Amino acid sequence: MTQSRYSSAIFALVGALIGSLAMLVYASSHITQIQAATTAGVASAAPLQSGASDQDRIVAAVRRAEPSVVALQVVINGQVVNPFNELFGMGPPVQNYRALASGSGFVYDQSAGLILTNSHVVHGASAITVVFANNRREKATIYSDNPKIDLALVKVQNPKDLPPALPLGDSSKLSRGQWAIAIGEPLELQQSVTVGVVSGFNREETVSPEQPGLQPRTFKGLLQTSAPINPGNSGGPLLDMSGDVIGVNQIVASPSAGAQGIGFAIPVNVVKTAAADMVHHPGVASEGATAGGFIGIYMSDLSDQVRSQLNYRGPAGVVVNAVLNGSPADQAGLEPGDVIQEVGGKRVGTTKQLQEIIQGTAPGKTISMVLWRYGNKVLANVKVGQAPAGMNPNQ
Repeated sequence: MTQSRYSSAIFALVGALIGSLAMLVYASSHITQIQAATTAGVASAAPLQSGASDQDRIVAAVRRAEPSVVALQVVINGQVVNPFNELFGMGPPVQNYRALASGSGFVYDQSAGLILTNSHVVHGASAITVVFANNRREKATIYSDNPKIDLALVKVQNPKDLPPALPLGDSSKLSRGQWAIAIGEPLELQQSVTVGVVSGFNREETVSPEQPGLQPRTFKGLLQTSAPINPGNSGGPLLDMSGDVIGVNQIVASPSAGAQGIGFAIPVNVVKTAAADMVHHPGVASEGATAGGFIGIYMSDLSDQVRSQLNYRGPAGVVVNAVLNGSPADQAGLEPGDVIQEVGGKRVGTTKQLQEIIQGTAPGKTISMVLWRYGNKVLANVKVGQAPAGMNPNQ
């Protein structure tokens, strides 16, 4: 009888323990489900599960980024010269004009109130209004403008409580076919999102500025994307599925050429270098200025006439016409009359090739050169510098 009572007690205790364990497992599972549901309700802050679909990732990336994407409304007052007016008695040759333009941008530096966009959107602007996703409107001015790269930073006059800056990715890790998301204000349709893929690299395209009288400019090294980029999208971010910026939307291929689904963006690695330089160099850069390198020479292609003058019988190269005193080239021993044959182990045959190499080299780095100097082979190591203010580094 006693043994039976003990057995009953033991069974009852075991049963209670099993029941408690079951309740604990249920409660733990239920609490976990509640926490997961609560976290998933904040899409901008919650990391997506590994099984999330591409659509879920795109939606989450847009939600994270869109508060920091802005519309830019620009007023440009200027003058345009028309010599035929005076010739045919139609008025003075110089006429005033007022142009309205729009574009996109995104927060680059929250605390400083800096917005990144294209130069061709704001260059020469008399007034700039920044419109945020929540319809907040703020006046802004140009902080730094580099037409050569087609990038500009505008500074919001009241930077209090701005949305966070968008994270900048790494365009060197991009692959053809990966998703690309464009956010901007095409045709003043605020916060429009288009999706495509990264289609190609190192493309070349010509951009026409907003202002009358300025010549179109050709840009190289662009990303190509199938994400539709329309007028007003210029300056907005091109994102990957993590919401990181992989490029700054710039231009769409001309419809007159029969092109569809071909857009171009400035790669983010170019943007990072240029924007960091622009932060430290406010104002409007000279037409030749870049965020790249400078060595301080005047150069020209090796023509038949110059070959004859130098009695040069070697391969194609670039002639040094003059060396600026105290410049990196001067310090490295370059002299007028030198023919640059190789840079960094690569043959150079035109000034265009040499300029691209120099401008693509960050200031502070050293490049090796093979020179021809009146029949002798000369080696030089040039420490690339930064162009002085107002100096054209394409020389």
